[in-house]
Amino acid sequence: MIDRRILLASAAGLFSFAGFRWLRATPAKAAEKFEIEKTDAEWRAQLTPQQYEILRKEGTERPWSSPLLKEHRKGIFACAGCDLPLFSSDTKFESGTGWPSFYQPLENAVGTTSDRSFGMVRTEVHCRRCGGHLGHVFDDGPKPTGLRYCMDGLALVFHPATPSAT
Repeated sequence: MIDRRILLASAAGLFSFAGFRWLRATPAKAAEKFEIEKTDAEWRAQLTPQQYEILRKEGTERPWSSPLLKEHRKGIFACAGCDLPLFSSDTKFESGTGWPSFYQPLENAVGTTSDRSFGMVRTEVHCRRCGGHLGHVFDDGPKPTGLRYCMDGLALVFHPATPSAT
């Protein structure tokens, strides 16, 4: 026979999980219109399963797993969903957090929304052109902005700078 306390605790846990999923919703972003809009099936066909989970479902990659952490060449980091240039390599820095970090995006590259997931309030960063989730921004970064754009590497693609002709 099932102990009534175990049943109640299980039900409470299930409702708590459902509540956290509800808190993850970002209605402001969901209502926003973007230049590039695709169906769920089109995004799934274009992106890898990991990219889809991050860009379209606001997931995150494991810390220290992105090859872009070790990317130190000059160039541009762009959205993996629509290739919009987002960050210059000149603003990349080693934050020690396990995700590629930048102190400033390119002009008119990103948008932000309030993220109330997991019982906290953070600022979510998304691509302004396709709405793809990129990561979060925090106020513990270096000068000159004091910001840390903590980005999921799978949400980005790197385009190295082309050597200038001399």
